[in-house]
Amino acid sequence: MSRRASAPWAMRADMNAAAGQMSVRYHRTHMTKFSDLNLNPKVLKAIDEAGYETPTPIQAGAIPPALEGKDVLGIAQTGTGKTASFTLPMITLLARGRARARMPRSLVLCPTRELAAQVAENFDTYTKHLKLTKALLIGGVSFGEQDKLIDKGVDVLIATPGRLIDHFERGKLILSDVKIMVVDEADRMLDMGFIPDIERIFQMTPFTRQTLFFSATMAPEIERITNTFLSAPTRIEVARQATTSENIEQGVLMFKPSRKDREATEKRKVLRALIDAEGDKCTNAIIFCNRKMDVDTVAKSLKKYGYDAAPIHGDLDQSQRTKTLDGFRNGDLRFLVASDVAARGLDVPSVSHVYNFDVPSHAEDYVHRIGRTGRAGRDGKAIMICVPRDEKNLEDVERLVQREIPRLENPLGGQEIKADLQTDAPAASTEAGTSSDKPKRTRSRSRKKPETAKTDADQAVTPQAASPQADTAQTDAAQASSPKADAPKGRTKPAATPQANKSDKPAQGSTEKAAPQKVDATQDDKSTNRRSPRGGRGDNTRNDNNRQQNNRNDNRVVGLGDHTPEFIGLSFAERCE
Repeated sequence: MSRRASAPWAMRADMNAAAGQMSVRYHRTHMTKFSDLNLNPKVLKAIDEAGYETPTPIQAGAIPPALEGKDVLGIAQTGTGKTASFTLPMITLLARGRARARMPRSLVLCPTRELAAQVAENFDTYTKHLKLTKALLIGGVSFGEQDKLIDKGVDVLIATPGRLIDHFERGKLILSDVKIMVVDEADRMLDMGFIPDIERIFQMTPFTRQTLFFSATMAPEIERITNTFLSAPTRIEVARQATTSENIEQGVLMFKPSRKDREATEKRKVLRALIDAEGDKCTNAIIFCNRKMDVDTVAKSLKKYGYDAAPIHGDLDQSQRTKTLDGFRNGDLRFLVASDVAARGLDVPSVSHVYNFDVPSHAEDYVHRIGRTGRAGRDGKAIMICVPRDEKNLEDVERLVQREIPRLENPLGGQEIKADLQTDAPAASTEAGTSSDKPKRTRSRSRKKPETAKTDADQAVTPQAASPQADTAQTDAAQASSPKADAPKGRTKPAATPQANKSDKPAQGSTEKAAPQKVDATQDDKSTNRRSPRGGRGDNTRNDNNRQQNNRNDNRVVGLGDHTPEFIGLSFAERCE
């Protein structure tokens, strides 16, 4: 494939016969304009009113094959105008025709609500001179309003996968008339677990549809999706995968906290120092955290110290997320503390700084995060804080971008980082004063010596005054202590005490051979178990407990004892009478 020398873009292509894909790489030779891309005149008029004249490389490479009806697989770094790469050809192809009720003519899938809303804004900008309708299907909005739009018929349906499937399962949506299907930020779809939903949505749409894939990074799983659902896609790669913009100044601060339990607090102090060090250069910034809980904590901490900040993450209501994002775009909000839900596709051209409070767990997210700054040819700066446990993730990031991120010096210098929370310092001083004035009393956990078993055993047989059979118990205990007392025939021996089990043999002078009354044996077991030291043998303790339970539940007399039935004294002849 070749083009004449006077063409503004020179292109070379090679066919991968095994995969059946056309790989196209563009290198710029001359400046081009949107008027050279065969777009609809009304679309060109809207583009000119928006103030755009020259397309970006991804736009110049993806728009021509898309207008020809080919499947496109576009790879370009974030902030290069991928959204316009599919909206402009879609509007041109849909300019003629009309949608029927509940049957959209095109479908755009986005991973997040914010990105879907941004795509909808692009359609509003470029369709101002065309009579095309659209509907936005995202969470946080009532189904009733969305159903009304679908019932009227829409040309462009922009949706997140979950809400789209909800409408489809409710019977409110028919996808058999979809002619163009777009998957924006395809790799993010895979990272967020949308693979089963994407495959299901592909099966809902007709096989003859035109499919456009766009992303900044291309995971291996997407290759399987493209081979399954795309027909000989044209691969447009205007930049190496996972590259960062050259006009973004990057840096990382290797930070080691003084104490592990002070890590989060000291990182917030370092973050404020990094913001203060930039001064007036930092007009506004996005601060990224890995966890939603950290997003709220960092936002509250910044507010506490007088910084104009607000959080945005997936757990917030859609109305609050929209209000926060609009305030940041309008300049009313200076710092936006966000999770990765805001790292994909948000177009705020005036973002001067990006702060990574955490090193991203996935290296690809770093490219998308810092891509929020340095957009539309502007200069930007990205600063990251790395603690020792995140050094492996930092290595993955540097391996992905194929460059070493410059190290920054701590703006606090050699100062000792103190705690941010005012309640921590008084608590520490109080604790220190307590330890110096009055030493803490510690409980001795040493086991008793074998010699104490005898004393405990002697104390254990002392009858309890609260027992209802105190008099009987006292008499039986005296008989049991007498050396001349003979055990009645048929009586069982009392359960061995835990102390005796620990020493493996009875202590000298113990009365183990004496057979106390039944009530005394039960009391001995109870009192002995109460006085047994901690850490005794578990098996012996369980056996003693079992014996006690059996003695409680079984009140029958074992053997005949002193009572002899009258029939035993009768002769055989007398018994027969």
